[in-house]
Amino acid sequence: MGEVLPVIAPVRERAGVTVPRLEVRELSKSFGGIRALDRVSVTIAPGEIHALLGENGAGKSTLIKAVTGLLQADGGEIRLDGKPVRFATPTEARAAGVVAMYQDPQLFPHLDVAENIFMGLHPRTSWGGIDRRGMYAQSERLLTSLEANFSPSMPVAGLSIGEIQLVEFARAMAAGVDRLLILDEPTASLTPSETGRLFRTVRALRDRGLSVVFISHRLEELKGLVDIVTVLRDGRHIATRPAAELSETDVVQLMVGRSLSQLYPDARSAARRVVGAERLRVENLGLSGVFEDVSFALHAGEVVTLAGLVGAGRSEVAQAIFGATPPSAGRVLLDGVPVQPTDPRRMLDLGVAYVPEDRDGSGLVTRQSVSHNLVLAVLRRLSRFGVIGRQAERALAEHYRARLQIRAASLRQPVAALSGGNRQKVVLGKSLALQPRVIILDEPTHGIDVGTKAQVHGIIGELAQAGIAVLVISSDLPEVQRLGDRILVMADGRMTAEFARAEASEERIMRAASLRRRLAA
Repeated sequence: MGEVLPVIAPVRERAGVTVPRLEVRELSKSFGGIRALDRVSVTIAPGEIHALLGENGAGKSTLIKAVTGLLQADGGEIRLDGKPVRFATPTEARAAGVVAMYQDPQLFPHLDVAENIFMGLHPRTSWGGIDRRGMYAQSERLLTSLEANFSPSMPVAGLSIGEIQLVEFARAMAAGVDRLLILDEPTASLTPSETGRLFRTVRALRDRGLSVVFISHRLEELKGLVDIVTVLRDGRHIATRPAAELSETDVVQLMVGRSLSQLYPDARSAARRVVGAERLRVENLGLSGVFEDVSFALHAGEVVTLAGLVGAGRSEVAQAIFGATPPSAGRVLLDGVPVQPTDPRRMLDLGVAYVPEDRDGSGLVTRQSVSHNLVLAVLRRLSRFGVIGRQAERALAEHYRARLQIRAASLRQPVAALSGGNRQKVVLGKSLALQPRVIILDEPTHGIDVGTKAQVHGIIGELAQAGIAVLVISSDLPEVQRLGDRILVMADGRMTAEFARAEASEERIMRAASLRRRLAA
């Protein structure tokens, strides 16, 4: 592993005092009338893992984009190893040993892993051509250091989301990061074992003097990994403290100004919901080579969560029910009537909505406005003789913006300009506009902050209270337990367990999620 880790720049000292690796002094940035950063100051030491926390829209992404040259601050100063810097582009930052790995990997799906790792960084032969043999050899060593079990010659399109995240991490290492590595939600799509491998690499880099900025909404990950915690709220610096002095409750209080008990409603509220008639039944559903013999039911007013490790087949089951990838076996019934899930438009017309995990790639048209995205699925309902009623469109969009508390400068703002949590709310609003009887939510809180997550949980509870049958696919075990009236578990393409809320524990869920893997081993 040591041979592929970058050589870390030496720690500089000045008059016996260690010079900070990164100093951000009074940094400010505005977008129109929105002040994204308001005189924020942060100091990061060499060889330190520094958590940067806050809700979506707190200013975290704006801060790291200013540091890495993706955007220019309006005011303030950035110093790297004591020297003022102002990177015009991420390429300049990379040349100085500063590399950012963002939440949503931007890779080329039809190129292989090695080509993605070294895109723009290709090693050269002595005569100036691309050293492909060297590129694949270096890629192999990088992937080995991350304990990845896929080949550098494999097309990225064939990888899971978790594996794609590992490719992005290998790319950051290939870029020659030797001063500062910024990790924006690096574990959002990783399994526990993949997360463990990633953390081992991060600790090894930290021990060799690299500074790491770690952005995460999974507060449980901070313990034992992070040295210092900085919290931002509404573009302002709230606190910087040693991680050992902060509990999860303390961090939440700093981030949102409220405690965990105030964020999440009493679990007994779920018991007060009335579970009605059966809405959806899946019998012996199968898709050749992907999953088989999957059976379960959803009732009106019920929230059912579906747990499992990456690759278990959960998303594929949802897509088969929705008709995106029609099943090869079994049947689907809505209100007791068999239906053929061969086309998503037909399933939408029948009252089944699906919110995909990949909100940007499959759930939204990111270049279009908030308004357009919110009404996109119901344009036929808003049109008369082929002409869309603009007043009706604005009224409907405004209704869901208010209901979901979507933070946007205006309904005309492009969705791409919103934070991850607000983009998630837009894609959720688009589905709610359909007024579905059944809604399937695939990782609905992926990559969003604790406050927005609580809002989404509240919305899910409201949907069930309104009589909608809700299926939530999640890799977050506390979320699985908190939301589910019943918990289903899949492993290797089969349903392995079903628990009532009172019966479920993280240990029992994980045992069921790894059952067939252990049997296969």
